[in-house]
Amino acid sequence: MEKVQIQAEAFFELLKMKDTSMWEIFAQMIDGKEREITFVNEEKKMLFAYILPENLEKLQQDREKFATQYAEKLSGLN
Repeated sequence: MEKVQIQAEAFFELLKMKDTSMWEIFAQMIDGKEREITFVNEEKKMLFAYILPENLEKLQQDREKFATQYAEKLSGLN
């Protein structure tokens, strides 16, 4: 499995500047091979990782799962 390392702060700033979502970027990266995407901070310490699936259908499933979990976490903060 190919490993990709992304500097998290710069990546999310770029998303804001381009007014795009990480899911759109992930969709562009799909080419039939799984990839482990590791997000790191400025000190190169891992913050979190995501296994980029082989196809868009699985990516959409991941996106829906993430949205549900994110909404649950936000509702727990209120």
